[in-house]
Amino acid sequence: MVLAAGRARRYGGCKPLAPVGPSGEAVIDLLASDAVAAGFGSIVLVIGPSTGPAIRYHVEHTWPSGVDVRFELQEQPLGTVDAVLRGTERVASDRRIGVANADDLYGEEALALLARHLRGDDPAEAVVAFRLRNTLIGDSPVTRGICEVGGEGRLASVAERRQVMPATGGRFVSKDGLEPSELDGDALVSMNLWGFTPTMREALARAMAAARGASEEAEILLPDVVADQLALRHERRSGQGDGESPGTRFRVLPADGRCIGVTHPDDLGLVQEEVARAVATGLRAAQLWTATG
Repeated sequence: MVLAAGRARRYGGCKPLAPVGPSGEAVIDLLASDAVAAGFGSIVLVIGPSTGPAIRYHVEHTWPSGVDVRFELQEQPLGTVDAVLRGTERVASDRRIGVANADDLYGEEALALLARHLRGDDPAEAVVAFRLRNTLIGDSPVTRGICEVGGEGRLASVAERRQVMPATGGRFVSKDGLEPSELDGDALVSMNLWGFTPTMREALARAMAAARGASEEAEILLPDVVADQLALRHERRSGQGDGESPGTRFRVLPADGRCIGVTHPDDLGLVQEEVARAVATGLRAAQLWTATG
């Protein structure tokens, strides 16, 4: 499931259609081609009313006919939780799903890591985490979710840090006023590449229903619901919970590669250069959709 309904205020355009490939291929083209090569059989695109028609036209006129792609409209900007719930209307209720941003390039290996987890016997939800130093491009500030990993590779918490940027001497800092202000470049961070079971889909539905009960315009984000689920599980394990809301377990899947995306207008040229370099060095195939035959 690819979340492509964002309004891209900072970028000022349709980020999923930003031309980053060696022949002008869009971000969403590279992402979807990598997903198919990684083993995902179907792609659900959640689109919005403003940029959705352009995205759908692009996909229907450029993607190979062998790609199983489905569209779902998120009519109101109610956040990524609502977007996922909209997308699940195109997926059988008993299926596990991978969820990705439409403006990030995670790479085939990271997507394959997630696909293997979703096909396996581990009942936990999953987050693919990248090293902080492998997620920054350029000097513009970004937001990153710093993952704390507990025993058995389980996600203990996610700390949302804003205004994250590189500093001198290979250092990384956050200027959001929180401590520590200097961040470890090897820290694992979430880039919103998730693996959800039907259990988590039910938790998302409960969270959205509760939010809508308070306000019809509530915007609920995936990291917030994940944090709530982790807190519920911690309370239950420490004997403080009521036992009725056990929370969910999340497995952290560390990825070795780069995750880059288009956040600011100045990022476009940088991403184009990095993709071209990856193709030239053999890290990325020059031609898309090779897995579709």
